[in-house]
Amino acid sequence: MGTFGTESPLRLQVSSCLKTLSTSRDSGEIVHALRTLMRCLDDGEFTRIHHTHALQVLVSAQSSHWFSRSHDEDEEEMKKLWGEIIIRGPAEQTLLTLLDTISSTGESEALDRCVSALEMFLSAARLQVLLWSRCEVSGASADSPQLTETVIGHLAALPSITSNHLHTNTPDIFLPQQYYPLLAASILDTLEKTCHALRAGRDCSLGFVSQVLGKVCIQGYSSQMFETLGPRLSFVTREDALYQRVTQKLMENVPERCTESVITGLIRSLSGAAAVSRLMGNLVLTNKKAQFVLTHKLILQQYQHPTRLLKSVLGYLAVDSSRRPLLKQVLRSVCQVWCNSSAVKHTCVEQQLYVSKALLLCVALLDDSEIQELRQEMLQCMLGGVQCRLDSNVERIRRMGMVVGECLSHRLDTPGSQLKFQYGADEEIGELKSLMESLAVNDDEEEQPDASNSLQPEPKVEAPVSSQSVASDPGNGSESELDSDDDLTPYDMSADQEKKKSAPPRYVRDCLEGLMSSDDAERFELSLQVAETLLRKNISVQFSKVLLHLEDRYNTALFLSLRQNAMVALTVTDIKPVVDYWTTEFYALNYSLRQRLDILEVLALAAQELSEPVTNKHTGAEPITAVTPLGQSDDITHWRQIVDKRIQSKTRRISKGVTQPVKAVPNRYAPVAGFFFFPLFRSYDRPQTTFDLLGGDHLVLGRLLHTLGLLMHLAVNAPVVSQMGRALLDFVWAVRFHTDQMVRRGVMFAVCAVFLSMPSENLLTELGDDLMETRAWLADVAESDCDSDCRSLAVQSLMLMDKNLKSQLQIPDMET
Repeated sequence: MGTFGTESPLRLQVSSCLKTLSTSRDSGEIVHALRTLMRCLDDGEFTRIHHTHALQVLVSAQSSHWFSRSHDEDEEEMKKLWGEIIIRGPAEQTLLTLLDTISSTGESEALDRCVSALEMFLSAARLQVLLWSRCEVSGASADSPQLTETVIGHLAALPSITSNHLHTNTPDIFLPQQYYPLLAASILDTLEKTCHALRAGRDCSLGFVSQVLGKVCIQGYSSQMFETLGPRLSFVTREDALYQRVTQKLMENVPERCTESVITGLIRSLSGAAAVSRLMGNLVLTNKKAQFVLTHKLILQQYQHPTRLLKSVLGYLAVDSSRRPLLKQVLRSVCQVWCNSSAVKHTCVEQQLYVSKALLLCVALLDDSEIQELRQEMLQCMLGGVQCRLDSNVERIRRMGMVVGECLSHRLDTPGSQLKFQYGADEEIGELKSLMESLAVNDDEEEQPDASNSLQPEPKVEAPVSSQSVASDPGNGSESELDSDDDLTPYDMSADQEKKKSAPPRYVRDCLEGLMSSDDAERFELSLQVAETLLRKNISVQFSKVLLHLEDRYNTALFLSLRQNAMVALTVTDIKPVVDYWTTEFYALNYSLRQRLDILEVLALAAQELSEPVTNKHTGAEPITAVTPLGQSDDITHWRQIVDKRIQSKTRRISKGVTQPVKAVPNRYAPVAGFFFFPLFRSYDRPQTTFDLLGGDHLVLGRLLHTLGLLMHLAVNAPVVSQMGRALLDFVWAVRFHTDQMVRRGVMFAVCAVFLSMPSENLLTELGDDLMETRAWLADVAESDCDSDCRSLAVQSLMLMDKNLKSQLQIPDMET
């Protein structure tokens, strides 16, 4: 008796109500119990001790028997009272109870009621009540850290908790695209209440809200949050200094592990550096993690962000005098990376472009005194960075170095020694140059007038002056002063052709003399135009020498194309002597890199023409300026189609119907493939004074590898293809770890050509000892190489190798 006597009246009352709700089927008793619980909501003891249990009973006990025998008035009142108890109760306990019940309840009416209750909870703005209850200093001071962490986890992961259990039946309000904007709006409401409380002299704490924001952002939903938070905070902080301080405090209280995701999401949602400065204040000076993210990680380690983010970050560092030393620190770091030749070789083009933008933006934000202070570092950066980029084989990297070098040289204002390059303009170059324009960091970009959309006065178009207009103008004299022939119709001479002083040469000797002539431009042009036609009838190695050393002395139209076609015509007409000459001169002394590249292009084009079916009328090979990988060339069938065709041709079928016999055509390249291929290995490892293939001349090495791969591909089904594959793999094995990405692309292309062209039955016999090591190397390249083309070609090579080996190791069917 003593035990029961110590129980409080509220406890007895609540226990009686919950027993009624669990067992009674009388609508009057149920309504009375619900009203009693409604009155208890205002009691602090009930909310602290009894509310969670009462809510569990309400969610689990409400069933159809409540309403099955009740009148309509009682049913409506029961629903109303049940909903009010859920909505008016402590928001924290309600949220935890509903989410835990959903996670532990199977498909049933109870689960549906619980989901409906959670929808009511979110629609009734109870998230705002929950967040504000934690901001009041006296609101949750006694709660344990474990409970606080649980509430934060449930708030941040509500879409995941509900979707994992409800699957396709998840209501729209629980989905991330609706829930997180709702949570962001609740945070904005909490910040507004915080400002009002501070103005009234009451203390508040934003630690809980900061933890919720950080938890959501680190889970990957920063964009959904800041799409709502960013623009609104940017607007309200323009004139309200207290709101600025509250927002800055919100950012300061974000947990360290969440700093990067929160800062990145915030900056991406804002329109300029001034907004970033208002919302973050001097966070970069007080928070080491934020300083690392803003001055190093977002600039040097990541490159997927838009240029607008770079402008905002660097402008944020420049807008305040206390943060400008960090801007100079960033510039020094970027200069070290930009002039690092190893970084140029081992990073992708996109990352180099990103760093180049950061460099130009830093320089544009510095004033003249800071430029003079950093002049030496910038000069070393300019000279070293431009040089290592001009040595690159990638055209985008070279042009990037030219543009940045010109911009830095202009900013340094070096008298008499400013850099100037020639390059074609495109969108990328235009964007880089625009970054050097003066940046407005004191105002948001959205407040600046858009120059591209502003209305410009249309230029006046002056009408062309004609004889009639002059004649009709009284200020230009009388008609008597005009020539009487002005009214005559001019004779149409548009179809006339200029008469040539010289006739085109008809013999090889005359053509040679015309090309070697140094004083007659017309004769030179006519000789070059007919050289291809003459060479297909008359052959001479002497003609090859002349063409190889020929220079465009008269700026002849289509000079390079005409010269190349003539060299190809020589090669395919008298194959062995001319090919022998090309392959010998490739490693000879005193040739320029351009001439050696010309030799490789001619060999590739000639092999391509020889491998085509013989026709009565020559159409010539498709002109190519560079040998491209198999997967990127429109002129070569994709390797998947080739492999499929090869498998189909070797597959035995019982019945396939009547097939038309394949018409055999001669292949002029197969018998002479070795003459093209093997001499190119002759002296690759012997450096010369003017040519070091394995040293600094990696442009020629990369082109050589692509040419060898193409020669290998064109020799498919040739008797010598197995020996060619063995030799090519031995060659690429020595340069497979080259630092230049064009060389590595050539290596990958050559390997892909070997597995595409070499018969599968010869792979195990010729390459059996090296196949496993080759496969491991290709897998490493496909996973870790910095160049996307190398990774793609490595994947193709792996698939070709596996397919060929499977077809070779497959056990044939037993014949009966």
